[in-house]
Amino acid sequence: MGQIILITGGQRSGKSSFAEQLALTMTDKPVYMATAHKWDKDFEERIRRHQERRGPCWTTIEEELSPKKYDLTGRVVVFDCITLWVTNYLAAEKDFENDGTLKKIYNLITEEFEAVVARDAKFIFVTNEIGCGGISDSILQNKFTDLLGRVNQYVARRADEVYLMVSGIPVKIKS
Repeated sequence: MGQIILITGGQRSGKSSFAEQLALTMTDKPVYMATAHKWDKDFEERIRRHQERRGPCWTTIEEELSPKKYDLTGRVVVFDCITLWVTNYLAAEKDFENDGTLKKIYNLITEEFEAVVARDAKFIFVTNEIGCGGISDSILQNKFTDLLGRVNQYVARRADEVYLMVSGIPVKIKS
């Protein structure tokens, strides 16, 4: 079993940049596991800018649902991000209002997570901390917030280190 690091924080708090910098302190050939679905042209442009910023030393794997199928043994992997990964699972379901569906998704994600981190590698997971706001009028938003919060707690419990990004400043909250 390898090392697990979780980096959480708000949108545009510097999570991905910090994760990438941290990975480069551990290896000169990191892996970037991208979970993003290319929803539209704006998002495609954002992905392109991220790839350009990382440069050629990175191996990029684009995987929306099942990262366990890749052998990452011995590698340093930035998994960016849990938030989009959970979104992909939720988007694949039609009956998101059903708590049984959410439990099924949670189980699928945690089983997939365990299969990934069972490998002897260093994993840096990035996620959004979205539960600090008010309660939405949207059922889907509330279900998503609940599901992501539970997944984030699961990963944080399993993590060796956890960082909270605040305005570009990493604050270590678990070591």
